[in-house]
Amino acid sequence: MLTSISHGTATDLPPLVIAHGLYGSARNWGVIAKRLSDTRHVIAVDMRNHGNSPWTAVHDYPSMADDLAEVIQHHGGVADVVGHSMGGKASMVLALQHPQLVRKLTVADIAPVPYGHSQIQFIKAMQSIDLNEIERRSDVETLLAEQGVEKALQSFFTQSLDVPGKKWRLNLDLLGAEMPKIMSFPDLATQWEGPTLFLSGGNSDYVMPEHRATIRGYFPKAKFAKIPGAGHWLHAEKPREFEAATRAFLDA
Repeated sequence: MLTSISHGTATDLPPLVIAHGLYGSARNWGVIAKRLSDTRHVIAVDMRNHGNSPWTAVHDYPSMADDLAEVIQHHGGVADVVGHSMGGKASMVLALQHPQLVRKLTVADIAPVPYGHSQIQFIKAMQSIDLNEIERRSDVETLLAEQGVEKALQSFFTQSLDVPGKKWRLNLDLLGAEMPKIMSFPDLATQWEGPTLFLSGGNSDYVMPEHRATIRGYFPKAKFAKIPGAGHWLHAEKPREFEAATRAFLDA
């Protein structure tokens, strides 16, 4: 089963499962998860091939959805789910393929569509670094900067760095090979009728007006909201606003 970090304890509300995006981890969500755990049990997972979760031979959305289903079944059989980017696509497939496991779904800055902008350049940047020469996390941030990686992403990526072990907690080779699947979305002939919030960054172009027909084809009860001034990493850029919007939706 996926490795996870738990916050809070069980209450009358269903647990909240948080699925991070590509190159992320459960640790990235620590502050938001802890704050949301004041009223319920919150479980932030490391997705497969990320963090301390198992490395696998396949990285596609049906498999990631099955991973999340296993976690929810272990924690009582029904949950609210928040998924960002890759984790948002996995969470959508979870709701479409395992509808009985999800009560409410929040999809952060992603749509159920294929995307053309690959993230392969970041894999190449991380793979180019000789970790045997590294003594401190800041050394890697400097080398990533030389590769053209922006400051915010430098610190984000190095959260997945095991400095003493001289390795990334990311299955970079497999993620690179599976990038076409990560950028795509499976063609599913199902709908999920539950409450769904598509929460986007006001400065992001990942969820566009032309995506809404496709979204509503899968999620007829979809609602849409934006966080002003936030980009694709909206939960990191505007954590309080993200928490407030998520809480309002889940508690409604």
